Amino acid sequence: MQLQVPWFKPAAWGVVVGAIGSMIIGFSWLGWTLGSTAERMAVERSNSAVVGALTPSCVARFMQQPNAPAKLAEFQKIESWKQREFIETGGWANSRGDKTPHAGVANACAEELAKTKA
Repeated sequence: MQLQVPWFKPAAWGVVVGAIGSMIIGFSWLGWTLGSTAERMAVERSNSAVVGALTPSCVARFMQQPNAPAKLAEFQKIESWKQREFIETGGWANSRGDKTPHAGVANACAEELAKTKA
């Protein structure tokens, strides 16, 4: 016994093509993302927010030290690619109570201090 359903094959192809078309439109134009992409974007935004929030504190702590003008002159004599290391070893890129420096904060702090006049 064979069931004759002439509309089944075109309907099945319509479902397949419609699903693929919906995915293409959704991901390219409607802003759908995968969970891994959303997680990566959230991490990037949170890191950016941390750097933005802690950079002024780093610069302020650097400038509030007793010998700040001498340290700033010493900092500006260093090659630009070593300035981040100088900030990290000085401890200005550490969060309060944290033992390890934040590399992004050290980079941003070094960039801000490089712009500062001695």
